[in-house]
Amino acid sequence: MSEDAATPEGAEEGLRPLRTDLRPVVEAVRDADAAAFVAVGDRSDDDLRYLTRFSGPDRPYALVVVPSGGAAVDNADPGARAALCAPALFREQAEREFVAGARDSTAEPADGDGARFRDGVAREVRTGNVGDHAGERAAALLDDLAAVESGGRRVLTPASIPHDAAVYLERAGNELASTDAVAAARERKTPAEVDRLRRVQRATVAGMGRAEAVLAESEVVGPVDEGAGGPRSDDGRRPPLRWAGEPLTTERLRREVNRALAARGVRDAGNTVIGAGPSAADLHHVGDDPIRPGETVLLDVSPRGPDGYYGDATRTFVVDGDGGWERRAYVAVEAAREAALDEVEPGVPAKTVHGEAAAELAAYGFDPNASEGETGFTHGTGHGVGVSLHEGPSLTGAGELRPGHVVTVEPGVYDPEVGGVRLEDLILVTEDGYEILAEYPFGIAPTERD
Repeated sequence: MSEDAATPEGAEEGLRPLRTDLRPVVEAVRDADAAAFVAVGDRSDDDLRYLTRFSGPDRPYALVVVPSGGAAVDNADPGARAALCAPALFREQAEREFVAGARDSTAEPADGDGARFRDGVAREVRTGNVGDHAGERAAALLDDLAAVESGGRRVLTPASIPHDAAVYLERAGNELASTDAVAAARERKTPAEVDRLRRVQRATVAGMGRAEAVLAESEVVGPVDEGAGGPRSDDGRRPPLRWAGEPLTTERLRREVNRALAARGVRDAGNTVIGAGPSAADLHHVGDDPIRPGETVLLDVSPRGPDGYYGDATRTFVVDGDGGWERRAYVAVEAAREAALDEVEPGVPAKTVHGEAAAELAAYGFDPNASEGETGFTHGTGHGVGVSLHEGPSLTGAGELRPGHVVTVEPGVYDPEVGGVRLEDLILVTEDGYEILAEYPFGIAPTERD
């Protein structure tokens, strides 16, 4: 599923306009000999957000797509229609985002409803029966739009359709079948989507820069002549760093990162993961731990931009390290990252990228197949990023890399008793290799950068 790559005239901040191409959905309906496609969800449903570009309410609404009975002409289907069942109070927004946002400004009105849209699928907003459940509204709309009468009518839905909506559709005489057409389409990003990903990734690395600056400015507490590395507590750990006159914790550092993200117009979305010492081995740590000298500080920053697209970057730092486990782990992860990137090009099996990263970590003496909670490499090398933080393709899954895939490359090693090291970038697979969407420097010792 692609979007048009029209020139960005009039687009906000010079970005290409987002226009989801619904033809693959129409084709999936035809291929399955079905009558329609139905999706039901709210603004947290990323499939529905992608299909409609409607960032509507937190209560369910529905999308119905029906093909025409005739054959497509020049890849366009003038008879195909898509209707969004929006709450009445959101009609103006739905008309703007779902209908007007998808129109072809160069088409003549006389060309017909479908011809006014680049994918040939005419769009409309329906706000009737607002008191009914979204599944009921979708079933009623099917009776109005679908060429096949109800009763044994085959309807495609995403696998994630809510159970109650499925029940309403089935009670209305529809036979539901799951399709992966939307998930498959989302894997390959268009130039307009890459615009958004690049924009939010630039904000992501700005947040990383703020974190590194704070760590670089922090102070090691205590004289250095009280034993190796300075004074230590009863458990052998050094006192926390101090920054701006107070002990530095993961929560204080998280707030600094999130302020930097907000200043650049993106939301942290609860995804600023910072671990220190043993908690750096927790892949999703959001607690409040002291940050101590000599221990790894792992920052995984994944904000969401205004159009719903995510950024994702990870770096690991150590303040006043002694060159022990953390240094060996960092060197190994850097080498694994390079080995993984060396494999990225169109046509390469996605698993190959993961395999090369794992092999490199094994060469440095780390278990490449460790389970969660064990010491070693405990996760895949990467995943797709788009309107979901985790979507296809997976670098441990089936299939080959294709131009337009946007994936993370993020090898890491962990020791639950010591800490963790991970390095992550967001890359676009291009026709002849890859592009890092927003580069950020490497280095285990934090540095104040211009």
